[in-house]
Amino acid sequence: MTKSLQSRIRGMLHGVALGDALGAPVEKLSAAQIRERYGRVTSVMTRWHKMDLPPEQRNHRVRGDGIVTDDTLMTLAVMQIYAEERRHLDAWDMADGMVRQIAWTPRWVPELQREAMLIDRLFYPEKWIFQRHQLSNCDPRQGGIGNMVNCGAAMYIAPIGVANAADPKGAYDEAIAFAAGHQESYGLEAAGVVAAAVAAAFVPGTTIDAIVDTVIGLAKDGTRDAIIDIAALARQLRGTGADHAAVCDAFHGAIARYSVMGDDVNHSAAKVGRLSDAYRPSRLQAIEELPLALGFCLLNNGAFRPSIEDGINSGRDTDSIGVMAGAILGAMHGEAVIEAEDRAQLDLANRLDLFAAADAFTAVVEDMLAADRKAMEARWVARAELGLA
Repeated sequence: MTKSLQSRIRGMLHGVALGDALGAPVEKLSAAQIRERYGRVTSVMTRWHKMDLPPEQRNHRVRGDGIVTDDTLMTLAVMQIYAEERRHLDAWDMADGMVRQIAWTPRWVPELQREAMLIDRLFYPEKWIFQRHQLSNCDPRQGGIGNMVNCGAAMYIAPIGVANAADPKGAYDEAIAFAAGHQESYGLEAAGVVAAAVAAAFVPGTTIDAIVDTVIGLAKDGTRDAIIDIAALARQLRGTGADHAAVCDAFHGAIARYSVMGDDVNHSAAKVGRLSDAYRPSRLQAIEELPLALGFCLLNNGAFRPSIEDGINSGRDTDSIGVMAGAILGAMHGEAVIEAEDRAQLDLANRLDLFAAADAFTAVVEDMLAADRKAMEARWVARAELGLA
């Protein structure tokens, strides 16, 4: 039975929130540290590894028990921009709609346990959106120039894949146009590829292998090479019974050629002035979250929960790895992957109604896709009059 658009959008948004909530309590731990402390994280009710620290040492935040981070909140913000504009997006919508969403629209921020502006929670590369567009009044297309190159745009870009359902190239192009207002270089490239993967997941009857092959055909430079290398390893290891630790070692060994981050992803005084290729523009590098997410999806042959769990237990930027895997596989499988207990806890912990948000977005996307079809038909009528039918 073909899964409906509504079902797939519900699955996508649930996958984002679930991957985020599963990964958040162990973010920045290495795979070995997660194994030592937790064994294997499989529940959204996991206690955050920093929860026993004084509030000031955890930036007065809370995590665990289903709480999501900025990955989910910014995904919802993009959905809201679509609801307001009801058309495809570009960098001007980053300069306008996203600035309003993060800096001028109060909402419940679960990690802060209070209503606040989202910018109060954001990491510096995401605060850059406000700095560049409202304070610097830059050309929107140049908003990402000079930013720390990271996965910040890729982590919230899934709705653009939905707005271009079954059109990976269209999703890639729109994501690049929109996220150019936030990111550059391989951080921008990753956003395009994530959106393309989500769009490809809407093709009826598709497989994770087909999705990965599709995005390899669209990806550029180091991002493409990193996905190719991790995908080859995943396909080689799939079905061999290799344990998770061995897979992590293999994946991290491969991604090290494209990302210099390693297991130490914390910023500290000791790193001030240290020479590094991390976070700077490069045609040779890639963010590691996307290739790793795709690798774990391939390793598990597209199985929803095992792919997300393997991803978040691999350490480092765990929540974003979980978000990317969850968005792609949630869109591919639809709402059948949603477990009632997880859904209830995510809504409760974050004061959200994810089904209501997904369904409202579905109505917006249906109108957009209908408009796209009408425009396409008009183009073919015009071309027919030119003798090109």
